[in-house]
Amino acid sequence: MSAIIVLFVVFTILCLLRVPIAVSLGLSSIVALFMVDFTLYTVGLKMFNALNSATLMAIPGFVFAGVIMSKGGISFHLIEALKSWVGHFRGGLAVVTILACMIFAAISGSSPATAAAIGGIMIPAMVKAGYSKRYSMGLVAAAGTLGILIPPSIPLIIYATVAEASVGKLFAAGIIPGLLLTSLLLCSAIFHARRHNYGRLEKVPFQLRWKKTYKAIWGFLLPVFILGGIYSGAVTPTEAAFVSCLYGLIVSIFIYKEMTFNKFREVLKESINITAMIFLVIASAMVFGMFLTTEQVPQIFAQWIEASAANKWIFIIGVNLMFFLLGMFLEATAIILITLPILLPVLVLFDINIIHFAIIMTINMELAMITPPVGLNLFVVSGITKEKIGEVIRGVVPFYLLMVVALILVIIFPEISLLLAE
Repeated sequence: MSAIIVLFVVFTILCLLRVPIAVSLGLSSIVALFMVDFTLYTVGLKMFNALNSATLMAIPGFVFAGVIMSKGGISFHLIEALKSWVGHFRGGLAVVTILACMIFAAISGSSPATAAAIGGIMIPAMVKAGYSKRYSMGLVAAAGTLGILIPPSIPLIIYATVAEASVGKLFAAGIIPGLLLTSLLLCSAIFHARRHNYGRLEKVPFQLRWKKTYKAIWGFLLPVFILGGIYSGAVTPTEAAFVSCLYGLIVSIFIYKEMTFNKFREVLKESINITAMIFLVIASAMVFGMFLTTEQVPQIFAQWIEASAANKWIFIIGVNLMFFLLGMFLEATAIILITLPILLPVLVLFDINIIHFAIIMTINMELAMITPPVGLNLFVVSGITKEKIGEVIRGVVPFYLLMVVALILVIIFPEISLLLAE
């Protein structure tokens, strides 16, 4: 018990000192493990084995594809095509923002990457058209969270690795909930724009619309190739990730001709930074998990739940509250890796489908992306707009409530997530 107390004290102190989550998690776990007679060799071996997984190889692929799309002109032409079709309607720019986030989500698998790629283009355009800056920032931060729900999804890949579940089934399970949340955001955006009489763009002639669509068709086809390849069995998720990288490079270099040598260096640098951060969190969380297993924390937790939770609904409510609290301080990847090994035995105990629970958990991770004080999307949008984080938080509140509604619907109606997965 003393080792557990030391772990959480060290972890809390490091977090308060603003040490990165991955480092805080790893160092506190190593200190605690030394108290129960572990060696650095064992720790190093565990960290290596945590990353020695073919499934995890999909992560750098999808990250790289997402950055290529952002830097190589693909996302720009997608947005231009969407604007030409719906930009002249009341609320059209908000609709374009949400649809662009949805399409980008089907390529990158990352919420911060989605918010950064779309926000940099759409927030200035929305403000220029008469939307309030606070609303525009909130919309991008919230719609950007679609990046981890609509497949491919980096958190779902990590979930599959820990729970030993099928990546393909998890991706399929995210499609309908992703479309549900997109629909709720679209309805809200249209209603809000009409209510506040937000501006619209000039109507684009049909000939120019088709011209812009034709130019953007390569971006629209990329999610089709990724998901179609996976579900047809032509490629595995890992193979699909790297096929999408090759596709993105070909389109950016030879069709749009926007990928210069300097831009490619930026793509590599950004992709490596994002991937390294994710993998360090995974390795550190596995060391944390090794300590919890040694101290039999999962078994103790399962016994406590069995004794205190009268049924699965009480358990689900309690878990969602726990995810909310953890989301205030931890990154989504860390939350999954820390809590899932503990929760898996309890899911079996209450006969909760692990595919359904994956979507519940992922929507909670979406909420964590826009939950202060450390919601990543809040900081991404704040960085893009140079506005205070408090303004972004105020703008995101209405969308937060909308996402909670989507979460409740998914919990009450498991068919929403299981229809395509089974």
